[in-house]
Amino acid sequence: MAINKLHDEFRTLDMTTGWEVPTGYPSGIQQKILSGGLDEEGRKGSRTRLLRFDPGTYTTVPFVHEYWEEVFLVTGDLTVGNDAQGKGGKSFAPFTYACRPPGAYHGPFRSDTGCILLEIHYFDPA
Repeated sequence: MAINKLHDEFRTLDMTTGWEVPTGYPSGIQQKILSGGLDEEGRKGSRTRLLRFDPGTYTTVPFVHEYWEEVFLVTGDLTVGNDAQGKGGKSFAPFTYACRPPGAYHGPFRSDTGCILLEIHYFDPA
């Protein structure tokens, strides 16, 4: 199975444009797709994205999906496991990493100061 990403040498990213709120996320969380695409219904593809939390933004329920997810906290703080009011959980600092298999429940998430995550999503090859 081929990976759906193009050859892309080093380039400077424009961090002021290209951000969008992913479906089902609060408006304080935006993504910027760097490479590829993910077809969740067809269970194929791969994508690399930046995910940005505005300060004080949080989600209220855990996430679960059918693809692999690798996450690297680049800047800011990220709390994992807060309640529906954004309280509690375990806080992480930059340069922390997670790798989640399909079907793993994770979150909810909160960022007090804002953060940027680098995420790689992919399905197992058929």
